Amino acid sequence: MHGRLRNEAILAVLMLAFGLFILPVAIYFVGQQIIGEYEGGGVIGLVLALWSALVRADAVAWVLVLSPWLVVQLLRLTWKMWRWA
Repeated sequence: MHGRLRNEAILAVLMLAFGLFILPVAIYFVGQQIIGEYEGGGVIGLVLALWSALVRADAVAWVLVLSPWLVVQLLRLTWKMWRWA
């Protein structure tokens, strides 16, 4: 695999892992402070609910999980456009 393609694949895997494991936990703890206790079984319940939604091909769940990668891509595009202008 070429260097740039390999780096992009590593970035995608890292961002996907972040979206699958770290982001739901962060959302749980922020939501707990703002809204209150999640009645679906705590942090594990929220993570399992998200993963279940992914299996059901719920678009909102996929956008949430892919959002770290999408933010990186948006920042890259913004940077390239700024440099081009």
